[in-house]
Amino acid sequence: MLVATACASPPEGRARWTLELLAGAMVKLTDHESLSHETVRRRLAQNDLKPWRKDMWCIPKVDGEYVARMEDVLDLYAETPDPDRPVVCFDESPVQLIGEVRQPIPAEPGQLERYDCEYRRNGTVNLFVCIDVHRPWRKVKVTERRAAEDYAHCMRELVDVHYPEAACIRVVQDNLSTHSAGALYEAFAPAEARRILRRLQFHYTPKHASWLNMVEIEIGVLRGQCLDRRIDDENWLRREIDAWERQRNAAGARIKWMFTTDKARAKMGRAYPVTSKES
Repeated sequence: MLVATACASPPEGRARWTLELLAGAMVKLTDHESLSHETVRRRLAQNDLKPWRKDMWCIPKVDGEYVARMEDVLDLYAETPDPDRPVVCFDESPVQLIGEVRQPIPAEPGQLERYDCEYRRNGTVNLFVCIDVHRPWRKVKVTERRAAEDYAHCMRELVDVHYPEAACIRVVQDNLSTHSAGALYEAFAPAEARRILRRLQFHYTPKHASWLNMVEIEIGVLRGQCLDRRIDDENWLRREIDAWERQRNAAGARIKWMFTTDKARAKMGRAYPVTSKES
């Protein structure tokens, strides 16, 4: 009964269950005259329950379209590398420029570096990030915004600068409205837009499934290794990101992707759409 109560909605006027509330509820629902908080805590621990905690999660709708896009991306990742048809994962991420109000105190033996809790906001910039799925290469471009025109220029750079010899560049990206062929027609003359698009092939991750885009892992590495500090100037940010990018490319760092279409069918089989047709 305790477990069922902890998994139910809390009493009116309360946002979440507490040990005290659960103990009181059990006294009312059972013959117990009293129940200690420690007894409630141990019983919850036995069932791996923490009803006062919640996780925010993006809950996708797994339908035929979701599965089709997921398996399309996973099959691309599993392909044998082909220099004429590279697979590039693309995404963007905002970065807030944060400055110090007071000078931090450097670390010394026995004392961590200390910085003030107050800070100064200096605006935001955007990072366009792309990585090659099959070779140790990534590129980060810092821009003031992430409009359709900026996206279009990134696509042109993929074609003309980063992969000038490739016959077709397969781009894995999410469903942001600017991630479309139309963005190139908004930025360039029709002939130029068409020239670029003839060399590109877009592959979209399912909605609410950014975890399928390998570049999300790379952005996490970038934030952890380079951006986990206060940087208040765009030029300084560019220099730091350029240094990180050079070092990571030179080290031959790659994302080791293990999830495959076969594993998706095995682990997510119950979530796949039900069909009466047999193959």
